[in-house]
Amino acid sequence: MLQILVYGDSLSWGIIPNTRRRLTFTERWPGVMERALGDAGHHVRVIEDCLNGRRTAWDDPFKPGRNALDGLEQRMEINSPLALVILMLGANDFQSVHQNNAWHSGQGLAAVIRAMRRAPIEPGMPVPPILVVAPPQITTPVGKPIWEKFDGAPAQSEAAAEAYAAIAAEMECQFFDAGRVVSTSPHDGIHLDADQHEKLGRALSAVVSNVLSGARATA
Repeated sequence: MLQILVYGDSLSWGIIPNTRRRLTFTERWPGVMERALGDAGHHVRVIEDCLNGRRTAWDDPFKPGRNALDGLEQRMEINSPLALVILMLGANDFQSVHQNNAWHSGQGLAAVIRAMRRAPIEPGMPVPPILVVAPPQITTPVGKPIWEKFDGAPAQSEAAAEAYAAIAAEMECQFFDAGRVVSTSPHDGIHLDADQHEKLGRALSAVVSNVLSGARATA
């Protein structure tokens, strides 16, 4: 069985927009992807490490432990061997407590990738390939406390997918722009509704299937 680590935030955790509730595993895009990969003949287990509010390289001044770099190398070690890491972060870099633009967030993403690659993986275990997934564009934040948290985020994050694509190319990672297939919920402007999780999981299953098949061909 191949293990795939999803390292993300609330968009992958599966928060139901404008609530504190969570979609079930089979409804969340990692679960949808696992099922679709199984249907395609891939024997995989998807491991979710997704935390609400997680940034790439910044601390949340109100809640501890939201910096993606905190303990990341140990998480990689804990879950090894990994056939693939899917890294979907960035939206929270644009919370109003930060003054980040897309370039800053891209640099934070690069720091996360570097940390993943220097993890103390056991001898003989592979350093996994990384698939960078750009979250869909943040639209107008709706509702409390979303509006206050993400005031100004649509403009600041406008070029995020482009910045993440450039980092992925520079660091030789796979890249997928989720905004090509899904959009944020009209209920809060940040998260994904259940139908968008379904679409994203199925789209990513095709991308991941190609990555896994390519890895087998070169093994």
